Amino acid sequence: MTSADPSAALVARLRAAGCVFAEDEAALLVAAAGDQPSAGGVASPAGTVDALEALVARRVAGEPLETVLGWVEFAGLRLGVGPGVFVPRRRTELLARTAVRLARESGPTPVVVEACCGVAPVASLVAREVPGAQVHAADLDPVAVGWARRNLAHRGQAWVGDLLDPVPPALRGRVDVLVANAPYVPHDAIATMPPEARDHEPHAALDGGADGVDVQRRLLALAPVWVRAGGHVLVETSVRQTALTRAACPPGWPVEVLRDDDVDGTVVVARRPA
Repeated sequence: MTSADPSAALVARLRAAGCVFAEDEAALLVAAAGDQPSAGGVASPAGTVDALEALVARRVAGEPLETVLGWVEFAGLRLGVGPGVFVPRRRTELLARTAVRLARESGPTPVVVEACCGVAPVASLVAREVPGAQVHAADLDPVAVGWARRNLAHRGQAWVGDLLDPVPPALRGRVDVLVANAPYVPHDAIATMPPEARDHEPHAALDGGADGVDVQRRLLALAPVWVRAGGHVLVETSVRQTALTRAACPPGWPVEVLRDDDVDGTVVVARRPA
């Protein structure tokens, strides 16, 4: 690999490592290496080559491209991500768009809480698209919450703790939109996931228990305490687990299932009766 033309060798190396879109990844890695200053803060050809080699080595070892680059595109946002966090998927854009719509319909200053937030993709989109919203996010992983705070950029607050435990108690009964991409991979299915997820993302962000719905059940059981009359709770799920997620919704709450085949997203929405 040389500073003059790393592309051919780089593409071959990425393809050999199993990267399906090797050409696209090569271009992104070269650009990322060029953005990293060498020692002393001054870019140099040698420094760029060293930076590129470091990035490529991480990608070839199986680390997700997004955490190698330090960002992921999500619903028109560029979210910061880093090693050891759950990388937002495109399918979650349906969850985020629905949260934005319901927040807008809730009035000028809706209260929106993203539980199991990871790097806060939904909360970040709501904060951008609904300027008057009071946005909160919470996750058990302090590393993820650190990224969530960066992505929210002072347009919302992020808390460390289990489900809604760290959210300010004053919000109980006042939440307009409670939203979560809670873990929903059945425990035994984690071993079948791609190595980028299985080996590099925290299992706590993936593991939904025996049938994949354990965390969803715990969260949905809390909804009557936190969601106001007329408010909504919405949870991402899979087509296969839709019936289980529906069954976990609070009794008596009307439930709707949303599906977007373009992003392969499925969301269950429950509304607290007014």
